[in-house]
Amino acid sequence: MTINVINASKHPLPAYQTPLAAGLDLQANIATPVVLRPLERQLIGTGLFIELPEGYEAQIRPRSGLAYKFGVTVLNSPGTIDADYRGEIKVLLINNSNTDFTVQDGERIAQMVVARHEQISWSPTDQLSETSRGQGGYGSTGR
Repeated sequence: MTINVINASKHPLPAYQTPLAAGLDLQANIATPVVLRPLERQLIGTGLFIELPEGYEAQIRPRSGLAYKFGVTVLNSPGTIDADYRGEIKVLLINNSNTDFTVQDGERIAQMVVARHEQISWSPTDQLSETSRGQGGYGSTGR
């Protein structure tokens, strides 16, 4: 699939880092470094504007290395970009560590996965079908 993109950043377009990768790494496109203090969150621009086809979404997800090494993650994970959105892709980062983290221009800050989705319609009813799980929720199938 090919997606229309405006690259208003000074960086190359996102790329898959390995042949079987699902996510494209997004880079920060910022004029000056951004310091995230402990528990602070900020929107970081990427300079990318995309046009997704109908029936697709782009999911913005954390990069595992930033989360593991520095405690920095995507707050609303996964963030969803709808097919009718035409604004800049921005990443809502949060610093969950106890030390400052500095986001540098060009740094890979998140990954984007493009996926198909369905839209539903509701069918109101008074009863749902029975299953072996039933209403068992959190922890009902084990630890």
